[in-house]
Amino acid sequence: MSAAISVLLRSEQSDGRLAVIDEVVPADFAGPPLHVHPGFDEGFYVLEGVLTFQAGEKVWAAGPGELAFAPRGTPHTFANRSGAEARTLVICTPAGFERYFDRLAAERAGVDPPPEAFKPRPETLTVGPPISRAPGGPR
Repeated sequence: MSAAISVLLRSEQSDGRLAVIDEVVPADFAGPPLHVHPGFDEGFYVLEGVLTFQAGEKVWAAGPGELAFAPRGTPHTFANRSGAEARTLVICTPAGFERYFDRLAAERAGVDPPPEAFKPRPETLTVGPPISRAPGGPR
């Protein structure tokens, strides 16, 4: 698989319209807490493996060639429960949230984030637990 996180298209390259991030999701990754992005839409196009998604009340698994979409304002999260790495393209519109991935990639690599990572990024609001701990969610 490719590097863990790679920003393929950033705000500065798309006049702020679109960001595309290639992310390898480790096996058994519990995922982020249920959260909302009030200012942008986020899509996940699965390239390899299987990821479990939640958007609103719906929870489902998606494999290669499938797209999970969370319109702005929709509570969402994901996890990798497959026991194997997965890979997804994360698509954000408008752009700006790729700066979060810049920081995350640097943290995982144990290096300083690039200067772009410190520019403003859109708000994220935590509204619940990760899928693995959500009441009634898959185990």
